[in-house]
Amino acid sequence: MTRTKALVSAVLLSFAFGASAADLLDTVKQRGTLKVALEGTYPPFNYKENGVLAGFEVELAQALAQKMGVKAEFSTSEWSAILAGLQAGKYDVVINQVGITDKRKETFDFSEPYTVSSPQLIIRQDEKRDFKTLADLKGKKLGLGQGTNFADVAKAVGGIDIKTYPGSPEYLQDLALGRIDAALNDSLLIPYIVKKTKLPLKAGAPVGELEKSGIPFAKNNPQFKAALNKALADLQADGTFAKISNKWFDRDVSKPPVAK
Repeated sequence: MTRTKALVSAVLLSFAFGASAADLLDTVKQRGTLKVALEGTYPPFNYKENGVLAGFEVELAQALAQKMGVKAEFSTSEWSAILAGLQAGKYDVVINQVGITDKRKETFDFSEPYTVSSPQLIIRQDEKRDFKTLADLKGKKLGLGQGTNFADVAKAVGGIDIKTYPGSPEYLQDLALGRIDAALNDSLLIPYIVKKTKLPLKAGAPVGELEKSGIPFAKNNPQFKAALNKALADLQADGTFAKISNKWFDRDVSKPPVAK
């Protein structure tokens, strides 16, 4: 190899190394926007109100971007394609209740968790019986939505009379009328749906394993990961996260659910 060819090769190698070492944080800072994908059809997390995106995760994304010194730029996608879009580089992050799993961590890096949830019972406000676990509902009627994985959770216990409904309005109405003994849903959704229906109901005991959701992004971006986690920590430290969370859920959703 001649000296000239060696020099050219060294320059090209240096350029390639520099390109591969570029961090997503540099791109976001230079662009001035954080590209955020969400469904836009999942209230109260993210949905459209009069054509404008609203919800907990919309406000959280805006606050995170502000802490990072940029603006949030949103795009919507169906859940079935949202992670594939992230992998293809269509956006920087997905903020859409993405559960942190070992399988997903093979493909993406995640922020620290920002929500913690579990299956949780819904009971009448004047309920005197003590339902601490699903086993306490053996011989009782439990309502839940069709097509959810909560039926599998309840069936695994055995002995529970499971009643399925098209959606939460139907089983919450039956619960309020005493036609069923309890209902089951995700702990994050319960405050919202109870408030929306205005029925005399409340959150009961958490009855399943905790699931943590975080913000996925492309691997090998340590500076971006550090900046994103710092922004999230700053929002929690200055009370902004709790303020947004309480607006939509009447509690801090970064903490494990408890019965009320």
